[in-house]
Amino acid sequence: MTLFVAFGVMALLVAWFAGQPLWVALRRARIRRQPFPLAWREILRRRVPYVRHLPADLQLQLKKHIQVFVAEKPFIGCAGLAVTDEMRITIAAQACLLLLNRVRPGYYPMLRQVLVYPGAFAVDRVHADGSGVLQEQRLALSGESWSQGQVILSWQDTLDGAAAPGDGQNVVIHEFAHQLDQENGPANGAPHVPGRRARERWAQVMTAEFAQLQSAVESGESTLLNPYGATNPAEFFAVASEVFFEQPQALAERHPALYDELARCYRLNPLSWA
Repeated sequence: MTLFVAFGVMALLVAWFAGQPLWVALRRARIRRQPFPLAWREILRRRVPYVRHLPADLQLQLKKHIQVFVAEKPFIGCAGLAVTDEMRITIAAQACLLLLNRVRPGYYPMLRQVLVYPGAFAVDRVHADGSGVLQEQRLALSGESWSQGQVILSWQDTLDGAAAPGDGQNVVIHEFAHQLDQENGPANGAPHVPGRRARERWAQVMTAEFAQLQSAVESGESTLLNPYGATNPAEFFAVASEVFFEQPQALAERHPALYDELARCYRLNPLSWA
């Protein structure tokens, strides 16, 4: 039995035992059986250099996940942007990195659509100042993840993040980490982790690491993790996920407990192919 056939059979069996509608499993299996388009291979080569470092089996998984993701998730251009296959594949490839080796990939079941802007987009936010007075502030963002089923991305920032796979900054990984976090409720830095002991270990490690980052940022120290991760536990998880995939060696050396928890969460060890 080839690896490709085995992957499809496993997906059907998992769907059956997990209670997933059989028609969904059959549709996805049919999509995975289709050849990965040559034009899409070229897009991956040019736009997502991270992929070439993956072992062959993970590259195969990723391509099959990309096919399902692109078939199921609508991409909508904003501010006059016309969505192309290059945009779909570049975004899908990075989003699906987070699904590798999952028995039930799910394909972000809460996600209904991906909105793509040409560049950074403006949003209005209301926040309280030091005296408690509410003020409206306009911000320029490169990405957002909504629990209502939307991910919003800047295409330029998506390209920049994919082109530099070792800088620890990747807006797609960041926003789709939020999507994983939001699968079991509002984003709080605690994605689904099976097993009571595993959840307790996750909470202990992540709480300690988050506090450490907050302390370092308040003291003005240089940090491996983006200081934005000190904002709240949800942002900490998303920022740590970026570094886990893009700077695994540095993360494992400077934050070994955090690296181990993320490796368990994502079922991956980027050190083995970095």
